[in-house]
Amino acid sequence: MTDKIRVFKQNHIRVDYEGRIIHIDPFMTDRAVNDADIIMITHDHHDHFSVEDIAKTAGKHTVLIVPENMRDKAGEAEAYAERIETVRPGESYDIDGIRFETVASYNTDKPFHPKAAGWVGYILDLGGKRIYIAGDTDATDEAKSVKCDVALVPVGGTYTMDAQQAAGLVNTIRPELVIPVHYGGIVGTREDGKNFKELVADGIQVELYI
Repeated sequence: MTDKIRVFKQNHIRVDYEGRIIHIDPFMTDRAVNDADIIMITHDHHDHFSVEDIAKTAGKHTVLIVPENMRDKAGEAEAYAERIETVRPGESYDIDGIRFETVASYNTDKPFHPKAAGWVGYILDLGGKRIYIAGDTDATDEAKSVKCDVALVPVGGTYTMDAQQAAGLVNTIRPELVIPVHYGGIVGTREDGKNFKELVADGIQVELYI
């Protein structure tokens, strides 16, 4: 599965599932690839919802998936999507044959990502493997209840969990594989990824892509 997942800047993640390309939160894309069948947005902050980067990743028939409270703002990118679908936390969906669940993504002790906004992380169900993309979140009760095989979690701190908090979360949910994101750029340093890896429990594989 690791060869099907690529991590770029911030929370920009690309997943290749049987030739179908899913981009999550495209940001600071170096070049236009225009290969996305689906683009999934976790929330409306500029480093997660970037119209410029959606333009660089969207294909001819891209479905753009956004949290429900982004319905109006998503209109800024409608020129690059065949259609726009909205989602709410704690629901299950099947959009164009891609099955996924949404998980509430929010801060518990910071003001940046309020729970009331209805922002989300995603659990992709791809070929029997569950891939959790947490989005900008703390170690919430909802995150601690996730069942997944692969987890991509923020570790940069300030706006999200830091390395220690993120390691505590994955040591609770125990995926087979975890990939830290959201560090080494706008927030956090490359050391955060290394510190996170050292804190993750034995038996959980950690891959550093940033």
